[in-house]
Amino acid sequence: MNSVRLGLIGVGNIGAHHAEYLLANKVSRCKLTGVCARTPDKLAKFAERGVKTFTDAQAFIKSGEIDAVLIATPHYEHTSIGIAALEAGLHVMVEKPISAHKADAERLIAVRKKHPKQVFGAMFQLRTESRYAEIKKLITGGQLGEITRFSWIVTDWFRTEAYYSSGGWRATWKGEGGGVLINQCLHQLDMLQWLLGMPTRVRSFVKLGRYHNIEVEDDVTAFFEFKNGANGVFIATTGEAPGTNRFEIVGTMGKLVLENDKLMFTRNAVSMIEQSKTAKLGFQKPETSKLEIPISIEPAQHAVLMQNFVDAILDGVPLISPGEEGVNSIELANVMLYSGLINQTVDMPMDSAAYEKKLKELIAGSKFEKKVVQISNEDFTSSFTR
Repeated sequence: MNSVRLGLIGVGNIGAHHAEYLLANKVSRCKLTGVCARTPDKLAKFAERGVKTFTDAQAFIKSGEIDAVLIATPHYEHTSIGIAALEAGLHVMVEKPISAHKADAERLIAVRKKHPKQVFGAMFQLRTESRYAEIKKLITGGQLGEITRFSWIVTDWFRTEAYYSSGGWRATWKGEGGGVLINQCLHQLDMLQWLLGMPTRVRSFVKLGRYHNIEVEDDVTAFFEFKNGANGVFIATTGEAPGTNRFEIVGTMGKLVLENDKLMFTRNAVSMIEQSKTAKLGFQKPETSKLEIPISIEPAQHAVLMQNFVDAILDGVPLISPGEEGVNSIELANVMLYSGLINQTVDMPMDSAAYEKKLKELIAGSKFEKKVVQISNEDFTSSFTR
């Protein structure tokens, strides 16, 4: 195989974005061969450009027209379509989240293990951005010492009622499986586990429809505990304006702050633990130096991750974002919501069956009636660079 025949399933906001850079040949050795959407009127523009069109995902997967598939449908379909594609022998890239909840992600990963020769990726493009790559270097290189605390306030996800009314699946238990955590914050949650690892316990407080006429969470404050004794707090909402995006990581050797497109490192001359034990004065802090770490704020890096996916298929290069790792971010989203719903601290790893049971109860008990309205098109790509 010299090139990859790629199929795209789903052409909503994010699917249309993927199609745009693929048709512009931003990914080498890859051709967008086919597109699938349930709504025929969304397919006409692709047919005009010589792209084969389908309205049935299963038929598309079995068509023999594609070698790999990019799944960009609503959340609940990621698992069933992903399993069908893997079983049909296709390579699979899944948009975030890889599944609507942890139990479904485990089902998808179990099938993937039966097909180890196929490439399975997850679309977590923040891993390619220099700001997070620099943070990871500092942590893994030991410059921060042992991590003791983090806080991430990510409240610049402001959404209007018009946004939530633009799709029948949005912000419903049945259609999306949650709100700000599973939709807006999955990339930040992927960064949390990628940089700091998974917590051992989580306690959260969630508000359902605090700012919007929705049945799912739009306001969250969560507390994390880690194996080494570190702790952290994660705050997110879609109802606050102007909002904040501040990520702070503290270690024994200093503090990192990512805010307003700047990465600042305040480094201790000696470990704060050593300073505490050896200082002769009660208020004597370690001497510090302050450094701005150079970073670039790139446009959305989806094409970079897709190029890596194609290179993995053709050349066997390692994936930047393996699909199996997608279970971690969905588990964090699930556990924060679950803890708030049952009003208890939850040990990790969380019981995926218990959460799935709770989610099914919410779906079955829902009496929420949603009115869908058409809204004007707008550029949503600015949300990629948080």
